[in-house]
Amino acid sequence: MAKKTYALVGTGGRAEFFYGAIARDFRDSAELVAFCDVNQTRMDYANDILVDKYDYNKIPTFKAERFDEMIETIKPDYVIVTSVDRTHHTYIIRAMELGCDVITEKPMTVDENKCQEILDAQKRTGRQVRVTFNYRYAPHNTKIRELIESGTIGKVTSVHFEWLLNTQHGADYFRRWHRDKRNSGGMLVHKSTHHFDLVNFWLGTQPKTVFAFGDLMFYGRENAEQRGETKFYQRAHNSENAKDDPFAVQLKDNDHLRRMYLEAEHEDGYQRDQSVFGDGISIEDTIGLMVRYKSNAILTYSLVCYQPWEGFQVMFNGTKGRIEMRVVERSYINSGGNKADEGALKKKQITVHPMFGEPYDVEIIEREGGHGGGDPLLLKDLFADEREHDPFNRAASEVDGAMSILTGIAGNISLKTGMPVNVDSLVKF
Repeated sequence: MAKKTYALVGTGGRAEFFYGAIARDFRDSAELVAFCDVNQTRMDYANDILVDKYDYNKIPTFKAERFDEMIETIKPDYVIVTSVDRTHHTYIIRAMELGCDVITEKPMTVDENKCQEILDAQKRTGRQVRVTFNYRYAPHNTKIRELIESGTIGKVTSVHFEWLLNTQHGADYFRRWHRDKRNSGGMLVHKSTHHFDLVNFWLGTQPKTVFAFGDLMFYGRENAEQRGETKFYQRAHNSENAKDDPFAVQLKDNDHLRRMYLEAEHEDGYQRDQSVFGDGISIEDTIGLMVRYKSNAILTYSLVCYQPWEGFQVMFNGTKGRIEMRVVERSYINSGGNKADEGALKKKQITVHPMFGEPYDVEIIEREGGHGGGDPLLLKDLFADEREHDPFNRAASEVDGAMSILTGIAGNISLKTGMPVNVDSLVKF
């Protein structure tokens, strides 16, 4: 069987997850053929990683304005999209128009108009879009799907889902390009897309109506001033005020961050180490949201981005009982350490409470790898010669990608209007 060929656009923090896997584990079935980015320094560093870390060959590089040229000359089978969220739709659509299938990092895009453009392009071209929801593949999350599908608690009527980000990982979204809602869609789209996809996946349903409250209540200069802070800075690099700030990231002290970001700044001006207590943050850090699903189940959801521990608690109430899951994740800074630390588990527990019976804990298979063991399973599903049969249908399409972000997009609209939002009114499938 001939190898599938892959070009990757966007060589920032999430890119190595994909190109590193191909170079390390899937050489027999997959081949990297090109990098594309707005920043040549960053592409050159990605090539150095391929050679020095993975003993792979350097591959051609193309600046973003040469994307069409890359596709037409290299002719990859797939384009992997790991660029800034607001640009996902540009590369997804153009890749399909030029005859490629697409693998895209979540979120698929950031608003309903761009989402509609992707759906229309997929229909027009007939190409395949895969959205990489690695949390679906984590054994504890798959186990929840299995328990619900098997009727363990009957019909699920309500879900309470609380996700906590801590002051290391959670703060990182407020240092980077994500802090501008135009880039990321805010936390309801960029981060919560994982969580909303899990609910869709667990319940086998789709969102119907969404209502949300949210605000910037901890990060940002005004909040810091109200707490009595007096030492401010624009970015951590070369700042005296940042030296003792536990929220500061020193790019020069981490070789990977230094080469990927600090040494690449001269090309595009992007600063990876902005102060989380600076001006110009337009995303929320504290969010509460309610969803009514087409199955009539109700979700109450909470996201807080500045807590002492990281992880989530989710409770499912059903007509025959209740499931409770608590997961504590290891903290990390994106691209700041071991990739396997991303979403790695410290604790996990699933307890079933039958309506007329004693509670019991459910055994969860232990797996190695990031995101609770989900990452290796996702990568195998993407890049292996043959996909194994998956009774849980974890591979996510453009429809799954759309349904996850539409909950967050509807939430953003609700934040602006103070009104509930009908999800079906946002896009047409």
